[in-house]
Amino acid sequence: MTHDPNPTRFASFTFFAATVILALDTATRTISLALAAEHTVLAEAMWLTRNNHTVELAPAVERMLAEAGLTARDLTAIAVAIGPGSFTGVRIGLAFAKGLALAQGKPLIGVPTLDVAVRALPPATGQAIVVIPAGRGRVVWARYEAAASGWQAVTTAAVADWAEVAAQARSGLCVVGEMDAAGMSALRGAGAILATPAQNVRRAAHLAEIAWGRWRRGEADDAATLVPVYAASPVSGTAP
Repeated sequence: MTHDPNPTRFASFTFFAATVILALDTATRTISLALAAEHTVLAEAMWLTRNNHTVELAPAVERMLAEAGLTARDLTAIAVAIGPGSFTGVRIGLAFAKGLALAQGKPLIGVPTLDVAVRALPPATGQAIVVIPAGRGRVVWARYEAAASGWQAVTTAAVADWAEVAAQARSGLCVVGEMDAAGMSALRGAGAILATPAQNVRRAAHLAEIAWGRWRRGEADDAATLVPVYAASPVSGTAP
């Protein structure tokens, strides 16, 4: 995957929907944005940043809104991935989402990054381990199980190295999320099934789906007090 200062648009539709959620995920170097009505993805973009979250995020959101024929005032709510993930990336995305929500008087919905990542797998998968880069050869991981209400975490997110994650990935268990070559080698050695490259990319459209479920239930977070989620003490510096 290469850096593109002008993110590729996977889908873009220029029509107005009465209710639209802006979803954004900057938890790692993979940035994802989406505009989604309740039953339609209006626009979606994903790209790999070189630690330029601050520079790239606002222009990309403005461009996506403009190409959809919308403004920030037209949004119903704003959804954001709140971590775990890169200390810098998570905070930049959350700060942007909070600022926009407060400025426009819109509901803010925070969603854990691991919940977004597992959404790429069909519920028929049954069980899965979800991983997010934590930097310095480590990952944040948790085990999920499919339930009638959707994927549910059954372990607390924890930081580990690939050998420790591989020890948890019994033969036949699916692993989804951003993985480097060392991680894939360790997991294959444990007999785990690796999700496809497309499934391993977190999509803001999935974040929007989760947010829509919360919005329908009347759930939202306090934009003034919502904080990032970390599985361990964050390490400052570049994104993982």
